[in-house]
Amino acid sequence: MARVTVEDCIDKVENRFELVLVAAHRARMIGSGQQITVDRDNDKNPVVALREIADSTQAPEDLKEDLIHSLQKHVEVDEPEAEVVPALTPATTPNLGSSDDIQFDRMTEEDLLRGLEGLVPPAETDDEGE
Repeated sequence: MARVTVEDCIDKVENRFELVLVAAHRARMIGSGQQITVDRDNDKNPVVALREIADSTQAPEDLKEDLIHSLQKHVEVDEPEAEVVPALTPATTPNLGSSDDIQFDRMTEEDLLRGLEGLVPPAETDDEGE
């Protein structure tokens, strides 16, 4: 292709403004050292970028996605959502009665520590007494 025009690329990228953005981004990528996928033919980076888009050696969707990622300051990480545990219903818990009858025991830290001390195996001093 001796001369590339917008009409050569418009069937790949329908919006001319988007074509300019994508081609400029690709030209900057070429300028930063990325390999070109067409013969240079003594052309400058913007022309090479347009020729790559026109020849379909660079996918405009990939270039657009790369442009978006290069402009983002904060990239959100997709984390798996926490699993929701279904609540117990009165039908699955017989003998509990209505939800008004349910009471929870509250325990202080001191009570918890006293209970844990009771779980400690007997000291070796008990063996000496035998």
